[in-house]
Amino acid sequence: MVCIPCIVIPVLLWVYKRFLEPYLYPFISPIINTFWTKKAVQETAASDPKASEMSNGTCKPESNGDITANGSTTVADKKTD
Repeated sequence: MVCIPCIVIPVLLWVYKRFLEPYLYPFISPIINTFWTKKAVQETAASDPKASEMSNGTCKPESNGDITANGSTTVADKKTD
């Protein structure tokens, strides 16, 4: 048997998303934007040196002898006779 909140909460969330959010969101969004800014995410990406290398395309792939995407393996220091 399913508990009452397990049925009621999803139904209330569906009613909110379907019918109430289109009318309430324009009034709520300025309040949400004051608390939830995107500046913090942009600052951490700019301060991380590896993130800046990846963003400008200078990141070089490393070969560590593991299996690659196509299934072949690379072997470093293999002697040929």
